[in-house]
Amino acid sequence: MQIGMLTFKDPENDTSRKIIHIDMDAFYASVEERDHPEYSGKPIVIAHHPRDTGGKGVVTTANYEARKFGIHSAMSAQKAYELCPKAIFIAPRMSYYKAVSLTIRSIYSRYTDIIEPLSLDEAYLDVTKNKQKMKSATLIARKIQREVWEEVHLTCSAGVSYNKFIAKIASDYRKPAGLTVVTPDKAQKFLEVLPIEKFYGVGKKTVEKMKKLEIETGKDLLRMDQMDLIKHFGKMGYALYRRVRGIDNNPVEAERERKSVGKEHTYNPFLLDEDIVKAELGRMANEVQQSLRANKLHGRAVVLKIRYADFDTMTRRKSFIDYIENAEAIFNKAWDLWEEHGMIEREVRLLGITITQLDPIHYENIQLPLWDTGTL
Repeated sequence: MQIGMLTFKDPENDTSRKIIHIDMDAFYASVEERDHPEYSGKPIVIAHHPRDTGGKGVVTTANYEARKFGIHSAMSAQKAYELCPKAIFIAPRMSYYKAVSLTIRSIYSRYTDIIEPLSLDEAYLDVTKNKQKMKSATLIARKIQREVWEEVHLTCSAGVSYNKFIAKIASDYRKPAGLTVVTPDKAQKFLEVLPIEKFYGVGKKTVEKMKKLEIETGKDLLRMDQMDLIKHFGKMGYALYRRVRGIDNNPVEAERERKSVGKEHTYNPFLLDEDIVKAELGRMANEVQQSLRANKLHGRAVVLKIRYADFDTMTRRKSFIDYIENAEAIFNKAWDLWEEHGMIEREVRLLGITITQLDPIHYENIQLPLWDTGTL
């Protein structure tokens, strides 16, 4: 594509990988329903009952029976109660759900060590080269679904494709207990018929803006010029230009380094202003630096964690040759990650900064003059 004297080359599409996105079906609610058979067929809402909190609190998730009443995650618990007074409200048991999640993750690890958890209930798996030496990612996804059901008695949905973006959309395509496979030759058609609100990363405000531009489906988005998308949607416009063409070359990033120092904070109300995000990251960078100093550590990787209003959680990291230990450097790296990946229009529920690849500080570098500066 050429604009004036500038030429923009469309990025190459890596279709060589085999990626699975596994998404547990209404995970927390399904765990409770599994443990309490008497709840079967009844609407379940994972949230503190509003009568116990003075109407405060939000819905973590709800089972499919409750969703029939319009209840969804991030909705206020009071609103959920108004929509379905007979719903069973259960306070979340996060430590228990985490234990169940780890059991499920052990099933994934039978097939690959390249696992990128997004939250307790979903993860990417790169099975291009897998432990079972199976050629079919589709067959691996089916085996995982069966083993999760047989061993944990929970259902999950799976999306199989050559990149993370399409695999995640595909896992949501036939819920619950669905399996959707999108091969490279089918990707364009799959994305063209997709409603624009189904594109991962497109929030409510962006959808409203798109519909004003008469962008209703992937096919409409495909007709948009790259520079027009950037003009209207900033860095997200560039990402959408790639994604609607089936391009997402980001690798599945396994979390191998467990040794870390970090801080995170949950916001209520949600953050709606990038200036506030910037201030919060600055504050957290100072807290992380103080923690590093207290433990006499420094690290070479910064991890930014973002959780949006809909509970969708992402982590992004950058590694460096030199150690990072002062607050300014930590903030600058975290802010760079936000500018590259953050989406304020999706409303921020949680932010976190973590430093990994840590080593102890054995001594301080002190700069000594090599000559008497008074003689210069």
